[in-house]
Formats: sequence, C-alpha cells, structure tokens
Amino acid sequence: MTDESETIDILPLLDELRVMAKAGLFFVEDPYDRERYERMLELVSEYYAETVALPPEETRERLAANLGYATPNVGVKAAIFDDEGRILLMQRPEGSTYVAGTWDIPGGAVEPLEPPDETAVRETREETGLTVETVEVVDAYFMDPNPLNPHGHVLLLYLCRATGGTLQLSNEGAALDYWRVEDVPEWTLDFHRPALDARQAWRERSGEN
Repeated sequence: MTDESETIDILPLLDELRVMAKAGLFFVEDPYDRERYERMLELVSEYYAETVALPPEETRERLAANLGYATPNVGVKAAIFDDEGRILLMQRPEGSTYVAGTWDIPGGAVEPLEPPDETAVRETREETGLTVETVEVVDAYFMDPNPLNPHGHVLLLYLCRATGGTLQLSNEGAALDYWRVEDVPEWTLDFHRPALDARQAWRERSGEN
C-alpha cells in the first residue's frame, strides 16, 4: 500500500508529454515519427482520462482540439478603481469552476481573432454592466495552472476607466463590490500583486501618493 506522502502528481507529466506530442505533430515530416507522436497523444489521453474521470474519447478530442504549437492560454483582467482607490471585484458563486466566495478581477479569456483590449471591454460589460475604456497595460503575468487553464496562462492586466453603464451583477458572480486591495478576504487566484500594481498605476495617473 502506497503511503499518501509518496503519491505522485501525474498531471504535470501528462501535460509535458501532451505539449511534446502536439509540438511534434506540428513540425513532423516523417510518417513514422507522426505515428509515434499520435500514439503518445493517445496514451496521454487515456491516462489523463483516468486522472480527471472523463471518457478517453472525449479527453482525446479535447486535447487534440487546439491546432498548431501548444502554448499557454491568454487571459485579460480589467482593473477599475473608484475615487477612493478601491478596485472593483466580483465574488465567485456556488457552482463556479473557481472557489465559491473568493473575489476576482473582472475579465476572461481572449477570443480567437479578438484584440486583448477589446476583451477587457467586452468582459467588463458582460460581468459588471459597466462600459469602460482601456487606459494602459499595467503588466503581463504568468499565472500557475488552474481549473480552466491546466497548462498555465498569460494574464494581461489593463487599467481601465468607466465611461458609462450601470453596475449590474451577471450570472457569473455572487456579488460586485469595490475593495481596498489590503482588505480583500480571499482572492480567486493569485491576483494580490497584480491588483497592487494596478493601484500604483491608477495613483500615478490620478496624482495620488
């Protein structure tokens, strides 16, 4: 019987093998090497399916869905501040992919053929009811793997300014509220540092110390 402390987390290995197989299939010319990479992807699908409790066929379709070289996903967050320097956050609801009750910066994944600044505007409108314009890119961050991005993702954080609309909760959230960055009880992901960076950018533009 294997001690719990000796249990191996197999997902990082499967993720790396999947990336190798996808990259190989993208560049391969030799038909025999193509067969090897396809077989590698089949094996990854089978073991990935056992690990996440999905049918192997469905898992293979998901893993093979992205064409081209495998890269991290790209996400966008919109940092919006009120006159007191508090950041607008959305609380995750029960049944969310993320931990319920945690607080998240509005935003989401960049859609195909969509410029990231347009993603910030669209996601903010969908999640908060506000119309915004992007002011500047605060920074880019690599975020560790999470339920929606098992291979990690690159986060572009935009400082945004509200230009219209009415604050209105969507079905993606349990609450909307402005928070002092230091007072947020629990972040959805590791957004504390990006939020601090965004507030510093807001202070510099508004003349705050």
